[in-house]
Amino acid sequence: METFSRHVVRSIPILCAPHRQILSALAYYYQFKKTPLKPADNCARAVQFIREAAAQGCHLAVLPEFHLTNWIPTDPRFAPLCNDWESYVHRYQALAKECNICIVPGSIVRPVSSSSQEASTPSTEPGDKPAPALENVTFFISNTGEILGSYVKKNLWGPTERAYLRSSGDEPHQVISTPLGPVGLLVCWDLAFPEAWRELVSQGAKIIIVPTLWTRSGASEAGHRQNPSAPSLFLDSILTARTFENTCAVVFANAGGPPGRNYCGLSQINIPYAGPLVRLGTSAEGMGVATLDLEVLEEAEANYNIRKDLEDPSWHYRHTQRVPAKPSKGKL
Repeated sequence: METFSRHVVRSIPILCAPHRQILSALAYYYQFKKTPLKPADNCARAVQFIREAAAQGCHLAVLPEFHLTNWIPTDPRFAPLCNDWESYVHRYQALAKECNICIVPGSIVRPVSSSSQEASTPSTEPGDKPAPALENVTFFISNTGEILGSYVKKNLWGPTERAYLRSSGDEPHQVISTPLGPVGLLVCWDLAFPEAWRELVSQGAKIIIVPTLWTRSGASEAGHRQNPSAPSLFLDSILTARTFENTCAVVFANAGGPPGRNYCGLSQINIPYAGPLVRLGTSAEGMGVATLDLEVLEEAEANYNIRKDLEDPSWHYRHTQRVPAKPSKGKL
């Protein structure tokens, strides 16, 4: 596994659109629109932007959640399209090797039967609703095309996701060893749970990558009455808080779309002290480049000693920690 400079990840591009958003480590990002239920078209577009990121010297490209299909599980075409998930993963593997760039291909929905893990959903009794047949998974693909690790979304949003998607349930979060350093993967609503972040940070994660499809409808009517910008405030606040309270870098790749509609955008890369190094201020398409200096994480830790306290046997909340039973495996 080829490794990059220890301290400077050159470019994290972000792609944002109704289902695509790229990140790259120079930090490069692109926010763009995607066509629902058109995975081949969306993949081709993602490939184009990843090539552009690689040409700019980026080390990492990250796409948004549901970037191939959008999230329309009630459409009868949706589930059959997910059966071809593996061919897209293989295409991104080949692209990563060709372009010498690490890729987190957003999230890809696949049948539960494709998972090497047992479904966490309890078996059903007669008369019960059937167990979810799909799961929402993200991968870390190295610049040599190897899958270094994967993660199935754990914290599902609302009744629709819970009806159609299997959660990874009580399976521990696991850190992935990558050319960029120790990386943790989360997906969308996972970011609302500090326990997920601490489980990754306690294992040494320095960069946490979060592919997302976050829209304005995440806030209720009551929330919008209090503050029409509540979804944006939520994202900006929580991403800044997470980078400080965990002395980690956060790469947040959200979907985007036409301003004035339901999309939030706001893709960003955050580090302690600085907050957002780059931030797409609207949901509109756009690109950006920033340098992610990992030395800042060491400086922040020396200042706040958060990880040091997490490792202290006398830490007050040590009972909340757990260690994964086995390391992350690079498999589909």
